[in-house]
Amino acid sequence: MNAFVTRVQEDCNLELTAGQTDTLQVNIGLRCNMSCVHCHLACGPERTEEMDRQTMQAVVTAANLIRPGLVDITGGSPEINPHFREFVTALRQEGHPVQVRTNLTAMLETGLDDTAEFLRDHQVHLVASMPCYLEENVCKQRGSGTYEKSVEVLQKLNTLGYGIDPELPLSLVYNPGGPFLPPDQAQLEADYRRELNERFGIEFTKLYTITNMPIGRFWRDLDRDEKADEYMELLVDGFNCHTVDNLMCRHQISIGWDGTIYDCDFNLALGLPIGDEETVSIRGLEPGLLEGRVIATGMHCFGCTAGSGSSCAGALL
Repeated sequence: MNAFVTRVQEDCNLELTAGQTDTLQVNIGLRCNMSCVHCHLACGPERTEEMDRQTMQAVVTAANLIRPGLVDITGGSPEINPHFREFVTALRQEGHPVQVRTNLTAMLETGLDDTAEFLRDHQVHLVASMPCYLEENVCKQRGSGTYEKSVEVLQKLNTLGYGIDPELPLSLVYNPGGPFLPPDQAQLEADYRRELNERFGIEFTKLYTITNMPIGRFWRDLDRDEKADEYMELLVDGFNCHTVDNLMCRHQISIGWDGTIYDCDFNLALGLPIGDEETVSIRGLEPGLLEGRVIATGMHCFGCTAGSGSSCAGALL
């Protein structure tokens, strides 16, 4: 029992358990070409953790058993993993819808300049980090020069049909640039469409607003600036019962680079696996053990239930 579980039970009269697994999220490595200040996994060029071919095959086997509506590949920069294309190809050959989360700039790395074409050819859905439509805010979070590179890749993706062809969805992700909750998702999406189209002719499918979790680099910086308690109070005070039914942990699992199973990517960052020894690994997984499991929680979960809520697919309300 912790403060979050108590709040869900007392305010919402609910037990936080998992239902059917609709999304299989797979983190194939923590290596990244960037070191973003809001990254809850503290990914970067110096990280060496990486999913190997055998673990990827175990994921494909599990996906065939679970038959999720989506396999969501993330990282790090998933494109950097040397087995990335083989993994995507195997999943698509088995008929699984695949989505890849990209920071965009990785597609400009040496040897990866044809990644966009590969993704198009396999009809992979894309979710791209674009934490603001203003250059200053993007570079503050992700580093100098990032904005221009992101725009370049987005324009290329548009020429390939991404964000235009309904079969090639391109969603963008907004992260707050400080210790505050995201604004209204629909209104911000309208702002993104106007600004990116007028400035660069860029089109996209939808915008996701994602709350910065009180973990990883973001939490470290808040603690350094003596703002951690203030931000945590904001999240707790913003708790909204209406978000609980749609929490992503209730309908997805997250697979770590080593095959360990978590309720979500944030629990992965904190090393909080699901269940017991029978359910902790993707290897030899019995899918029936997933449904009805009690979800591992902590104070960070208030980040998903504050305001309009937050998930890897944006606002919950």
